[in-house]
Amino acid sequence: MDPAMTDADVDWLLQQAPFADLNASAFPKSMPLDGVLKHDCRLRRFQPGEVIVREGDYANSAFLVLSGQAELITRSLPPETLGRSQVESVGWASALWQFLKPSGIREARRPDQVTAMNRDAADDAAPSQWNQANPDAPTLFLQDFDGIVQAGHTVTLHPGELFGEVAAMYRSPRSATIVAGQPTVALEIRLQGLKALQRDRGFADAMETHYRQTWLALHLREVPLFRYVPPANLARVVSATAIRSFGRMQWNTDYAKSRKRPPEEQIANEPVVATEGHHVTDLIIVRSGFGRVCQNYGTGQRTTAYLGKGHLFALNEIATTVTSGAMMPLQNSLHAVGFLDTLHVPVEIFATEILPHVRRTELPPAAAQAMMASDASGCTIPPTTKRQRRREQRSDAGRADHQSNPTNSAAFDQPESTTCDVVTLPTAPPTWDDLPSPTGTTFEPTGLLEFIVQNRFNNGEQAMVIDLHRCTRCDDCVKACAAVHDGNPRFARIGPAHERLQFVNACMQCSDPVCMIGCPTGAIHRDEATGVVQISEPICIGCGVCANSCPYDNIDMVQIRSPDGRLYTDEKGKKPIQKATKCDMCAGLPTGPACQAACAHDALVRIDLSESPPLEDWLRRRT
Repeated sequence: MDPAMTDADVDWLLQQAPFADLNASAFPKSMPLDGVLKHDCRLRRFQPGEVIVREGDYANSAFLVLSGQAELITRSLPPETLGRSQVESVGWASALWQFLKPSGIREARRPDQVTAMNRDAADDAAPSQWNQANPDAPTLFLQDFDGIVQAGHTVTLHPGELFGEVAAMYRSPRSATIVAGQPTVALEIRLQGLKALQRDRGFADAMETHYRQTWLALHLREVPLFRYVPPANLARVVSATAIRSFGRMQWNTDYAKSRKRPPEEQIANEPVVATEGHHVTDLIIVRSGFGRVCQNYGTGQRTTAYLGKGHLFALNEIATTVTSGAMMPLQNSLHAVGFLDTLHVPVEIFATEILPHVRRTELPPAAAQAMMASDASGCTIPPTTKRQRRREQRSDAGRADHQSNPTNSAAFDQPESTTCDVVTLPTAPPTWDDLPSPTGTTFEPTGLLEFIVQNRFNNGEQAMVIDLHRCTRCDDCVKACAAVHDGNPRFARIGPAHERLQFVNACMQCSDPVCMIGCPTGAIHRDEATGVVQISEPICIGCGVCANSCPYDNIDMVQIRSPDGRLYTDEKGKKPIQKATKCDMCAGLPTGPACQAACAHDALVRIDLSESPPLEDWLRRRT
């Protein structure tokens, strides 16, 4: 990670906390403790007011304060304060003029959008070494940092404190901005090093304890099912929840090989999280990564759905079992696709601490109907559950479902303690099999779902999908994109296809944006308001880390020109300056994505593929 790290530096680190207390014998000869410190860490020095990490950035490293002190900013700061350029909104008149009178200069940039990078240093250094090898790389200092400290909007981090490990371990954005409060030396530990250091049981337990005490309750609160769980109940849920990981976090490095395997081979090689037909023991919450939901089919398995961050597995089986009293085994298996990080809440904890505080409208339809049936039949259920549903009945009295089904209200007047009868489980809702295909036969979704998972398109929150039965190949979508991007379109109408659907090679605004990991200046970031992954032109140094990291090849490096057509060059090497470019969803334009607005045949859509219902609904409307 840092070629400048010497044996003397490593010896000094081994005398500092927490490394002095680690058990060196817990590390194998192939990965000794001193080797982890030398190869997976680097020493960083920061001046007062210099930003160490920024809120919203994705990264694959944590920081340990060795000397000095760091200040954690407890309030969100404006994007411009953090060196991120705001998207300039374009009015209808300006957008029309830009379309009718393009500049004619491909990839034109104003001088304030250009960083004169040292290309000679870049050629001699690895991408991760830009901060050391490139003295021209911009350093971000926080404006009015002293005023923020005096206002009491900071928390001081002292030597020995670790920060940033949650974002690194669980592939999530930084939750806060941290700035050096005085001359500070910090040790940056990349993800591989963090995992290796957890071979020491004490270090691993300390990290898990810190996560449980600080972050787990917050992460559970992000799941709608937990929104009304009282703090005391949630505390018991936190103590009982298990944290597990499956597969390799660096899924993008294996992507090129795995996508070429047939689906049955992929499924057979994926780590199994839960197995169809087994008794349900845990409610599984996806914290990060991808999961494949599949069912037994003949001698193999077929894909029925896929899961992403925040999704739940086995909720229907657990809720139906608890509310009806009829044991319902797992109806599907869950596999890890590449990498899957999960939280496991025991069934008993769900029944006693969570279900009494869940609204019926937040349960799966089958479980909600089973709950209504159990009430109508007089099943014994916890009194708190009965009272909670009575409150929901009163607060939801005006809802259409209660108006259309007046028998619901009678269910809440049943005695609170009677004997349960056998409850008939409701039939499952219609599936994709009910969708007609162009040939008149039923539409089989398994092939499409497996195609999406195989190519990791389920990572896309704004994927570009084209209905080839409607597309006339006029290329108006590409022309419109070019018209609003200086004659250089941000995509080409190419990409893999499955039956009538083509998945175009355009930035999908991924839910797991691996392109954002490793950017030395933080130029590539996600807009919090729109979710669009953007590139701040003024601080992009053209290193190409993001383009090389994108597993879908949806980021291009282009040479940029001045408004009068001259190439920008760096000062030392006189080489053309490059910038990273990608689809930005036409941010700032009143029309939204120009590609979709320009399609006269309604053949193109930008759609969220991180879960299957949006695609299913779109296909239903088109058949």
